[in-house]
Amino acid sequence: MSFLEKIGLGQKKKEITPLIGEKKKKEQEKYSLRRNPYIRAFILILFVAISAFSLPRNPVNSGLNYSQGQPWRNPDLTAPFTFAIQKTDAELEEEREAIRSSTAPIFRADQNVPITVQTRLDSIYREIQPVLETYHNWQTAERQSASTADSDSTNFALEIRESEMDFTEKSWEILLESYDRVQQNNLAPSQFIGVEIKQQLELLIDQLMNQGVINQNKSNLQTDNIIIRNNRESTEQSVDLARIRDLREANEFVQFRLNRVFSEDETRLAMEIYNKVIIPNLRFSEEDTQERLQAALSDVSETKGAVAQGQVIIRRGDLVSTERANILRSLAEARSENASQIEKWVRFAGQLIIIIAVTFVFFMYIHLYRRSITSDNALFLLVFLTLGLVSFSAGLINYLDIADPYIIPVAIAPIVLTIIFDSRVGLVSAIMLASLLGLINGNSFEFVVATFTACSLGVFSVRDIKDRSQFFFTTPGIVFITYLIVIGSFNVATLSGWDMFTSDLMYIAISSVFILFTYPIILLFEKIFGVTTDFTLIELGDTNQPLLKKLMNKAPGTFHHSLQVANLSEAAASAIGANSLLCRVGALYHDIGKMVKPDYFVENQTKGNNEHDNLKPQMSAMVIKAHVSEGVKMAEDEDLPSIIIDFIKTHHGTSVIRYFYEKAKEDDSLKSMLQEDQFRYEGPLPSSKETGILLLADGIEAASRAMKNPTYSKLENLVNRMVDDRVAEGQLSHSPLTFRHLQVIKETFLNILVGVYHSRVEYPEDKEREAEEKEAAEKLQKKAEPSENGSEQTQEQDKTGD
Repeated sequence: MSFLEKIGLGQKKKEITPLIGEKKKKEQEKYSLRRNPYIRAFILILFVAISAFSLPRNPVNSGLNYSQGQPWRNPDLTAPFTFAIQKTDAELEEEREAIRSSTAPIFRADQNVPITVQTRLDSIYREIQPVLETYHNWQTAERQSASTADSDSTNFALEIRESEMDFTEKSWEILLESYDRVQQNNLAPSQFIGVEIKQQLELLIDQLMNQGVINQNKSNLQTDNIIIRNNRESTEQSVDLARIRDLREANEFVQFRLNRVFSEDETRLAMEIYNKVIIPNLRFSEEDTQERLQAALSDVSETKGAVAQGQVIIRRGDLVSTERANILRSLAEARSENASQIEKWVRFAGQLIIIIAVTFVFFMYIHLYRRSITSDNALFLLVFLTLGLVSFSAGLINYLDIADPYIIPVAIAPIVLTIIFDSRVGLVSAIMLASLLGLINGNSFEFVVATFTACSLGVFSVRDIKDRSQFFFTTPGIVFITYLIVIGSFNVATLSGWDMFTSDLMYIAISSVFILFTYPIILLFEKIFGVTTDFTLIELGDTNQPLLKKLMNKAPGTFHHSLQVANLSEAAASAIGANSLLCRVGALYHDIGKMVKPDYFVENQTKGNNEHDNLKPQMSAMVIKAHVSEGVKMAEDEDLPSIIIDFIKTHHGTSVIRYFYEKAKEDDSLKSMLQEDQFRYEGPLPSSKETGILLLADGIEAASRAMKNPTYSKLENLVNRMVDDRVAEGQLSHSPLTFRHLQVIKETFLNILVGVYHSRVEYPEDKEREAEEKEAAEKLQKKAEPSENGSEQTQEQDKTGD
């Protein structure tokens, strides 16, 4: 007797005693890779370790329950030791923002800018000198009516075209006429307007460079002063922003000064030259500014004052204000920082025990009620891998502190387990994950309730998947709305602010979107662990699948037979609570092996054409039996799931092909060496409710179709006899079908067959009804017939009241 049986937790249903020869095989399988208990133990320990890793990093908390804005319901609280009061996040952010707005930007002085500006100015005058010369030569030739006037005009046109100076036409006119006048009259070079403008610009630019021109717009600077660094002189000084100029102010200054010296057109020419040469000599340094800003931010203190040991923090009945809530938070953080190693390990041990307890409860559920999971290490790994991924994600987010815990797509795990197994496994896993993640997220009751409710409704939404659109649109919406309602209700109940609710809502929306990744996860699990979900069954159940279309074309009678068997099996499975979709799909594929030799099966034969007439009974039996092995081979070639192949293998069990066996017995020459096993299917026997149902439905459908004059009583006798015969033969000995299941299956089969043969079935109650109607009609007819004593009969009827 195992330990679990000793404490009363053994399985309710005893396992069926294995057949002779299988006991040793089962003992060997127990320690195989697929059934080894040590592997399951390792998987459990690994899951507990992952969950323990996910626990929060803060080793000790205050253990106090309170709500901000509500009265303090605990006894008076005094400080157990002196601790610093932490600033709130809002206070810290306010201080940091003040530092950001008050930190002066740093500009670096470029000593090479004045030289660069002067070089640009000189370059402009060198560029325009050839233009001025050719213009003067052309004008001189014009005044002297020289023959070179045309060529000089052409030279001037070429020079001005090749010049890179894009002055306006009026500016060129001023320069050219002034230069020609000075050269014609032999005036001093200083009389040339270009020289005058250059001298004025040099004076103004020198003044600007001394005061400083920055390469930023002043309106974008938040401080009233800036820091100027001179790397060459290794100096740094703070300068009032009003003492320097940006480019816009520099332009305004130069234009104002030039207007006092030159005419409007000449000032415009000077500004065109100025704009081509000016560059700021104070350049903003993002790197230096950020370095100083980070240094200032790092000096911000996270505390403000302290609470002395023995000082009353809050009294019973006092309102938990924002300031007091901050002091309580500071106390919790101080306890966490000052906790001893013993306190940390004690708390960790307590949390670890909770994790082990929750995991053990879940394990006991699947051990007692889902034995197929605990007896298969691959399925066991699938379950705890799914749960472990969610737990690991929670720990990673908690460890890195990168997001709100509501961003964890907890619902993925229960939904995946529901689709692969059933809704009860999904529901229990939802309870388990909500409990574990509630522990990981600071014992948050709100998180536990919201997560469990949302995951449960998500499980209910996928327990009967019909198509992908139902999953992609309905389930994420249900999970999101459930979280929204539950968290919103907690928010209203505690009179909390809506800022946190809005933040949680954003993370919940992201988590709901993550549910869409469940479908590719399921496809991946199907490939890795060899499981078959309803998604795959829905696809295989489409009669447009290549294998089913091939069956319809090669063996139409068998295809029609498979459809009828599928209808019977699906209805019976639904009636007893088995997997009706699996039953239907298995029935559609169970006879695909008949495509190899379709004419040897009665449903595909035409009248007067029976291939077995030319074969001996033993050979006919071999051909009939071969359709099972041929079907298995076809299914494996088409990569059908193993669970569907089981239907093909077991749909005849180990029954005897009775017709050909009896026919062989009629031949006296064969009686001496005739053996029943020659006519017996190789099996194996059905081992599930679904395969057991198919075995019954297959034989009953074929027998009912062969019935010439079906009546209700004949169909009823047929169903009862064939089911009872299969049970008596032991064909259902490995199937978990019970007596109650068989009674429901009989009733379901009978109702379906009566519906199929409705036009040909005679009901006993119909005969009784017809007899009663006939008798009533005869009475009415007698009453209506005239008689000699009609008046006397009428009087007698009146007397009796008839």
